[in-house]
Amino acid sequence: MRRVILKEGEQFKSSQINRTGAFNAGAIAAATSIIEEVRERGDAALRDFTAKFDGVEVENFRVPQETIDAAAAQCDAKTVAALEHAAAQIREFHERQKQQSWIATRENGAIVGAKVTPLESVGIYVPGGRALYPSTVLMNAIPASVAGVERIACVTPPSKDGSLDSAILAACKIAGVTEIYSVGGAQAVGALAYGTETIEPVAKITGPGNAYVAAAKKIVSGDVGIDMIAGPSEVCVVADE
Repeated sequence: MRRVILKEGEQFKSSQINRTGAFNAGAIAAATSIIEEVRERGDAALRDFTAKFDGVEVENFRVPQETIDAAAAQCDAKTVAALEHAAAQIREFHERQKQQSWIATRENGAIVGAKVTPLESVGIYVPGGRALYPSTVLMNAIPASVAGVERIACVTPPSKDGSLDSAILAACKIAGVTEIYSVGGAQAVGALAYGTETIEPVAKITGPGNAYVAAAKKIVSGDVGIDMIAGPSEVCVVADE
């Protein structure tokens, strides 16, 4: 957070913010190194980075179905109801966006048209730590499900005790996620893009993350599809005494 304190009568100037842009050289360099390690060493690199950045030892990255089912059962009933209500609204909205294949024959006999085919697989990144947003799952997985994507893989970083948030797991079950992996950061993006022994590569990666995740998506975007490179959110609070 940057705090700007104005003296009485002083006017705010844009130079007092000095934005540096969405990326910095450090994030790009770090993400590049991490992704190269993941490409070379696969799951071993994921384990090393998870221990280093998340402080937890993870042996098996894929979350078992029984763990997902148990989390959904343990999740607060009001939270589950809210997720189901939101999911229904999101699904209804994106059903209206679906494009249909079409074909037509012109008077001269020429056949023209467009064929709409869903991607075979997508990977969604769901932030962890202090930023736990089950809505991220719904807003990324449901459009893919509506489009007909058969494989939807979710990656999300584990907490210090190695667990995943029950609401996020419940949202994955509601949204039709087919695979969940307990891994985050630039290393998770690298795994989705290029694959490891445990995680198969995907055709497209979506979802928000910190500067290192955004940098990783930028780096892999030449080899795999991405949704966008999201910049930092800006919030301005104007306050007097």
